[in-house]
Amino acid sequence: MISTADFRNGLVVLLDNELMEIVDFQHVKPGKGGAFVRTRFKNVLTGRVLDKTFRAGERMEEARLEERTWQYLYDDGDLYHFMHPESYEQIAVGAAVVGDNKNWMKENDSVNLLFYDGNVIKVAVPIAVVLTITKCDPGVQGDRASGGTKPATLETGVAVQVPLFVNEGDIIKVDTRSGDYIERVSS
Repeated sequence: MISTADFRNGLVVLLDNELMEIVDFQHVKPGKGGAFVRTRFKNVLTGRVLDKTFRAGERMEEARLEERTWQYLYDDGDLYHFMHPESYEQIAVGAAVVGDNKNWMKENDSVNLLFYDGNVIKVAVPIAVVLTITKCDPGVQGDRASGGTKPATLETGVAVQVPLFVNEGDIIKVDTRSGDYIERVSS
């Protein structure tokens, strides 16, 4: 059990039998009355945001989560298959748990799996990934200084906006949180 004094961003607690991550909190001591804590939670499974206020010192249960690095193997349409790099144990995870992270995973990549009670509840990819452009319109001579962008399809099948000087076959770094182009790694 933890109290409101132990709150910190990123802490996952059990609230009404749901896994909730603390996104933001603020201790408030009004001039009159008891202190309280305004807290914003995000549901780990659904992403729903909830604002809740607690009295200072109120206690709740902390969720024990375990994060482990696994290797992504392949997907068979409905399930995504991962392997532990040391024990070679394999696990299959549903598409709902993987979510949009499928856009940034290619075979043999390392990803973090978040476990709760022995079940995978979340798949986390690195903040930036390096992928190859498989389809892209060629850049037009003279357009390189304008700062414009064009669509490009990456090896995982996702489309992103890239600068005009980037061409098919180039290897680029992409931010997985926003899907934005970061830099060209090589051509």
